[in-house]
Amino acid sequence: MSRDRISMAILFADIVKSTQLYETLGNQTAQLIIDRCLDLLARISTHCFGTVVKTIGDEIMCVFTAAEDAVKAAKEMNKALASLSFQELPGYSAPNIHVGIQYGPVIRKAGDVYGDAVNMASGMVDLAKPRQILAGRELMDALPPRIRQSARHIDRTVVKGKSGEFDIYEIVWEQQDVTLILDDTLDAPSLDCRIELRIRDRVISVGPQQPSASLGRQPHNDIVLQNDRVSRSHARIEYRRGKFVLIDQSTNGTFITAPGKPVTQIRREEWVLTGSGVIGLGQETNPDSPEAVHYTVKMC
Repeated sequence: MSRDRISMAILFADIVKSTQLYETLGNQTAQLIIDRCLDLLARISTHCFGTVVKTIGDEIMCVFTAAEDAVKAAKEMNKALASLSFQELPGYSAPNIHVGIQYGPVIRKAGDVYGDAVNMASGMVDLAKPRQILAGRELMDALPPRIRQSARHIDRTVVKGKSGEFDIYEIVWEQQDVTLILDDTLDAPSLDCRIELRIRDRVISVGPQQPSASLGRQPHNDIVLQNDRVSRSHARIEYRRGKFVLIDQSTNGTFITAPGKPVTQIRREEWVLTGSGVIGLGQETNPDSPEAVHYTVKMC
């Protein structure tokens, strides 16, 4: 089995809120729309001298020899989806996409591609907003100056699956104001800024030194709850420039209970945690329950 080492641009494009398509349109229609969108993205990738590595549910992964071609493909993907129509659904607009791109050494093995650049590109998709193209510094460095001028540094933050903080850039392809990932913060947060997560007699801290924690049913999670309503990888909490963001990635949602406030449920969404309260995985949870995850933001 051969392995080739080469530097490439890796592009991930993820269809926005595909789960809601299944809920509102039904399985057959939703799958038709997703398949047609992915087919269009694949054709654009090939047209821009890229190679489709694989599709994963509602996401496509492509690789390009030249960083410039990856950026061109990302722009064309967004433009093409904006004009895509469906005869089966008159007046229905195609869903948007999130895009993450990174450049760097990869290993090609058995038709797939592996490496740190792949992980970085995949993580940036989670940070990107709809119709937004995010890229890392290595991708910026590999672009010619005329293309680099269309990019803006928008944040330095953590990326899913990576330790530490990284510079994130937006490739501007529309004539509009740049949308930042996070609100601007004039004052740098203290290194002691942290959120404490407590379940039963166990306490986990998330902050600059440990920028994320995962919650779910599988043993690999930092907080493990064996409950049928809890997904295998249910949620995670990330530190982002002095803020603590709860990201739900479950089937049944995550419930946040804070003193003096109504219970909030998020599902495949994000929520900024402040003060203190209780997190319930898959259901609203009583603070006295052994499955309650208590949180307290400290020194921010």
